[in-house]
Amino acid sequence: MMRGMGNMQGMMKQMQKMQKEMTETKAQLDSMEFTGEAGNGLVVITMTGERKVINVEIKPDALDPEDADMTQDLVLAATNDVLAKIEVETEKMMGKYTKNIPGF
Repeated sequence: MMRGMGNMQGMMKQMQKMQKEMTETKAQLDSMEFTGEAGNGLVVITMTGERKVINVEIKPDALDPEDADMTQDLVLAATNDVLAKIEVETEKMMGKYTKNIPGF
């Protein structure tokens, strides 16, 4: 009977260690900066791993008063580009923790 308790304690310690590692990895990911761009750099969006926009850069060449739709499309494309990069890095860094957990 005591042998089962030892295994349970070992599992609990292992889970606590994994939880600590996950928290540290998530904090590292959240503090990283990611950049997405569109139109060969006409629009550049920078976000943190927490998906907070920290910078938007729009080059003057992207600002055509006759074609505001183009600028909007570039901002949209740059935003989607940076979000995709964050998603890839999140999977790379956090996937080892979440791959066997249903719903993640």
